[in-house]
Amino acid sequence: AVVAVCPHAAPTGAKRLVELGTSGLYAATPISRLVPGCVAQFGVNWREPHKAWDGRPFNDDPSLFALERGTLAFAKGGPNTNSTQVFINYQENNRLTEPSLNFSAFAKVVEGMDVVDKFVRVGDPSMGLDQGRLWADGGNYLESLQVKPTMITKATVE
Repeated sequence: AVVAVCPHAAPTGAKRLVELGTSGLYAATPISRLVPGCVAQFGVNWREPHKAWDGRPFNDDPSLFALERGTLAFAKGGPNTNSTQVFINYQENNRLTEPSLNFSAFAKVVEGMDVVDKFVRVGDPSMGLDQGRLWADGGNYLESLQVKPTMITKATVE
């Protein structure tokens, strides 16, 4: 899939995605959570030096644009906890832009949404793979799974 980053939409999120993509964080990582008809999430890399990014949250951008099908936003656990994990919207999810949630679109899939539609759902039906286990020892955890997740094999920034 090809993603177009829109710095004017969410400058901090766009900058972080480019930093992470340039560092190689997304290469060889799983689609760790898939909620059918809602979102697909990725962005856990347990390998060095990428693991350190998990402890480097950044502040929210204002939510200026709709979360339409194919848009990307950082996943988070509360205000200003954006880090490495990103989700792709399978549908319009504008309820997530409400001020109490404030998820900000910063990019959009412009080619290959058909590939995104084929991601495999693994792990817990609503939460996906165990993130603690992924961060701690992702390679062995993934090997132990009977059903393997879809993997991002390569991510480049142009």
